[in-house]
Amino acid sequence: MARREPRTYTPSPQVQAAWPDASGNTINGLGERTPRRASPFFWHPADQHPFGALQAIASAGCRVSQEATEAFAAANAYPELEPINPDRVERTPEAWTTLARDFALTHESDLFGVTPLQDHYIVEDYSVDEPNVIVLGIAHDYEELRHVPSSPENARGITEVGRQYARGTRTSYALANWIRRQGYTAKPFPGPRASSLLLIPAAIDAGLGELGKHGSLINRSFGSNLRLAGITTDMPLSFDRPDDFGAEGFCTNCQVCIDACPPSAIADTKQWVRGVERWYVDFDKCIPYFADNAGCAICIAVCPWARPGVADNLLLKMARRRDAQAPQHAGGEGR
Repeated sequence: MARREPRTYTPSPQVQAAWPDASGNTINGLGERTPRRASPFFWHPADQHPFGALQAIASAGCRVSQEATEAFAAANAYPELEPINPDRVERTPEAWTTLARDFALTHESDLFGVTPLQDHYIVEDYSVDEPNVIVLGIAHDYEELRHVPSSPENARGITEVGRQYARGTRTSYALANWIRRQGYTAKPFPGPRASSLLLIPAAIDAGLGELGKHGSLINRSFGSNLRLAGITTDMPLSFDRPDDFGAEGFCTNCQVCIDACPPSAIADTKQWVRGVERWYVDFDKCIPYFADNAGCAICIAVCPWARPGVADNLLLKMARRRDAQAPQHAGGEGR
């Protein structure tokens, strides 16, 4: 992918006219040092936030070609949920986790992780009743994704995004129905339409990766070349742990996504957002470009972690850096 010069983008008149008298960064909680739940926002129903008109433009952009239209139609074609089997099967959490993971990985998912539900995963004014969250990772075909941003002449990138969202729909519903056949509650949460559950913080706690500077997850094997889907359930499961493999330190020194972002929406330092100091992408800069260009995904496509075959070398580099920074003790004894 050719390197793009930043800070050259001006929103179209259509996007400027649709912009409300509000800041998406304020809704997201930028600068807030007190923890709270996220407010309903983009990809939630338009009556829940002031960006409905802009969301409609962005949604129309995803239909830039017939192939993209069909891909996103499949992503939003939700299968029926089966009734919960009244004859519940009893197994240990470890056994259920093994069986659920095996099912997911043989039904279109590439990654599987489990974490207990936390309050900050739940969007404000929504509720989640199940105590456990399964997060699935679905990898893109990088050679297709790299064709972003999209246009009517070349919609391969956005079409690939739609295809993997559709795969996330299929695999999350398949796993939810498998769980329901065992006698447990299960509710799927695939993208792209947002609902009550925030998937990235759950994915981090479930061991699927670390938050990148570009605001997306970075997995140790697939990098940022992923989409996520979730399932909440009361099936007893054993939990995974966060996977700290050095992506955060790498992002601190890397400038690739910052340089590639046309609207310069990616910050070089962490910022406070709803009580957590973390990487944050400026919504008010990012989303106009997204709406004008049939989606984006430039930042995850240029991310060094996303390129096939690169992750192993980066992991080795991070391990060597940690070894070099580890304190050395004289005489071979800790003091």
